[in-house]
Order: sequence, then structure tokens, then C-alpha cells
Amino acid sequence: MSLLAHWEFGTLVLFILLFLGVPISFALALLGTVGTAAIIGWSPSYSLLGQTYFEHSRSYSLSILPLFLMMGNFVVQSGIARDLYSAAYAWLRHRKGGLAVATVVACGGFSSVCGSSLATASTMAKIALPNMRKFGYPDSLSTASIAAGGTLGILIPPSVILVFYGIMTQQDIGKLFLAGILPGILGVVLYAVAVRISIRFGHFDLPVEDKLPLRERIVALKGVAGALGLFAFVMGGIYFGVFTPTESAGMGAGGAFLLVLLQGRLNLSQTLSTLFETAKTTAMMFFILFGALTFANYVNLSGMSRDIQTLVTSVGDNPLMVILIITLVYLVLGCVLEGLSMITLTVPIFYPIVAAQGFDLIWFGIYVVIVTEVSYITPPVGLNAFVLKSVVKDVQLGTIFRGLTSFLLVDVLRVVLILAFPAIVLLVPNMM
Repeated sequence: MSLLAHWEFGTLVLFILLFLGVPISFALALLGTVGTAAIIGWSPSYSLLGQTYFEHSRSYSLSILPLFLMMGNFVVQSGIARDLYSAAYAWLRHRKGGLAVATVVACGGFSSVCGSSLATASTMAKIALPNMRKFGYPDSLSTASIAAGGTLGILIPPSVILVFYGIMTQQDIGKLFLAGILPGILGVVLYAVAVRISIRFGHFDLPVEDKLPLRERIVALKGVAGALGLFAFVMGGIYFGVFTPTESAGMGAGGAFLLVLLQGRLNLSQTLSTLFETAKTTAMMFFILFGALTFANYVNLSGMSRDIQTLVTSVGDNPLMVILIITLVYLVLGCVLEGLSMITLTVPIFYPIVAAQGFDLIWFGIYVVIVTEVSYITPPVGLNAFVLKSVVKDVQLGTIFRGLTSFLLVDVLRVVLILAFPAIVLLVPNMM
């Protein structure tokens, strides 16, 4: 069997395993081990498998993952989702569509600590949707604001997906975090614009409340001041070189614990539950990461990246064409896979191709995450839309996707801006 036939057959087997419901961590590890054995033999393959799991399981740099997960779990325990929504509403209630914009801002803030777009959509639907319905917001705008806003968390640091990308491509995780700041802010601003577009072209007659005095708006920030301060402390420490990303994760986890402790929102039972949830999620993510690294060994040995690069460049030897083809692949995969699964499956294949075309891998990491965000709300199978449908059963999928039209338009604009002006991504990390 030729090397080309090896990876073609292996890829087919991988997708069959995924569609049969095999967890992606085991599917990647199984294919990586068997595929490697078919090329270099079973004994070297077993040795490579053991080395991958053993060496990375005791890697100091990987401690960043459980520490940031712990930080996020403690902050979520503080009830920040409702506090973020209340604070954003206090500042935006006097503007037309202020509730929807407040929902986008709150979703972005919450998902950045929660780490899951799907969990954010589910949580914020329970908090924000009843209030928007109370004030007469149409379901299309309300659900679209939640679905789109929830996607921002996998980009705004600290992002678990960026940690995975950094480890798989051997890029500086601190620079990846800093690179996500401006595109994340751009995403929030453009989604706010999308809300106004929806209102204007939908001819929605939405109520506007009286503007709160400045003092009351400042008081409304009290509930989120601690979390915002913690974020500034962690990211500022990385930016100014006070501590490494791994050290910042430890500082963040300790700070988050003190935050909920001082707020009186934590008891022994909740502490143990938070630690158990962190350990469980860490174990799951480690298995996914190690499976992806095992799969990467197979990709390198089989020549898959080289062959795919040859295939892509045969369509047109243009770096932009390469990126557009990769973008299309992510949009298609987004119909069936969650973001973390997409990243771990595709990055080992694509990043050597992108590097060969001369693209900065820090920039590519942010670009991949943004395209993954877009796939979460792209019909016909935008995962965030389906999560909302499962929570809000009286809203039709067609209604949700109709509301998402303006958000998809501004997402296209964001992708174009990131392609045309890489400095949006690279400005902050280059100043580090």
C-alpha cells in the first residue's frame, strides 16, 4: 500500500469511527497508532505511543490547562453570568436594542471564562431570553444575539482552544492569548453593529428605558469588578513579562478562588465539586490532546501534509487560495464537530501547509478560531443554534437562523479584515 493510500484510507476510517460515536480522543489515538504501525511496524509504533503519552503527561507547560480550567470554574461559581448581564444592561438600557447588545457583551465575557460556546449559549438563554421577551424583543433577534455572542469565548483569552493550538504547533501560548484580544473586541463591536442592522431592516419597534445616572451605572459594575480585575491582572502579567503563561494560570486560579471566597459564594461542598469538575475536564482534554499528538505522528510519517499541500497548490499556487480552501473545510466540519474536536483533528494537517505558504502561525491560530466561531452559527447545522433550540423549545430553527443573517454578514467582514490586515492579530503580541 502506498503512503498516499495509507492516509486516504486512514482518513476514511477516522470519519467512520467519529460517525459511529467513538470519542475523538480514542479515534485519533487508534488511527495514529495503527496507521504508524502500518508504516514503520508495531514495535516502533507502540514505543512512539508510550513516549507521546508519558512525556507530555509530565510536561510542565501542560499545567496551564487545568489551572485555567480551575480559574474559569471558580469564576463561573461566582455567578458572573448574571452579574455580567446586569452590568451590561445598566450601561446600555437607554439605547435602542440595548438588551440585545448587553446580551452579546455578557456572552463574550462569560464564555471567555466558561471556555465553551455551547455551554454559554445554554446558560445565557436562561438568563437573557426571558428579559428580552418581557420587553417585546422578537425571538429571531433574541436567540441570534445569544447564539452569536456565545461563540466569542473560544477566542477571548484565556482560551483553552488556543492552549491546544499552541502545544500542537509549538507556538508561544502567551502570544496567542494576546493576539486574541483585538479580534475579540472587534467581534463584540461588529456583533453590536449586527444588532442595529437587524433592528433597522427588521423594522422592530423596541422600547428604550431611561438612562441611569452615572453613579448607578458604576455601582452596577460592582458584581463584575473582581472578575475584570482578575482578567487584567492575568493578561497584564503576561504582556509585561511579569510571569509566564503557566505562572499566570496559577495566579489566575488562586485569584479566582479568593474572589469567590471573599464574595461568600463558596462552601466546602461547592469547592470540592469545582475541583472534581476541573479534574474531570482536564482528564478529558488531556486524552484529546494526546490523541491529537499521536495522530500528528501519523500525519508526519504518512506524508499527508505534503500530499494535501500538493493537491491544494494544484488548484492554484496562491497563498490566499490555500487559506480560502482551508476556510471552506472548517465551515463544512463545523456542521458535525465541536470546536475543540475540529482544532485537534485539522491543525496537525494544516499548520505545516500554512507555514510553507509563509503565513505567521500565531496569525493562523487566531484565524482558525474565528472561522470555527463562524461555523457555530452557519446554517444548516450551526451547533449553537441547535443548542438554543434544545433550551428554548418554542422557537423554530428557521427563526434562529433568520435572526443570525446579519451576524453572519459581519462575521464575513471580520474574516476579510483579518485576512487583509494581519496587524489586527499581531499588533499586541509584537509589542509584548
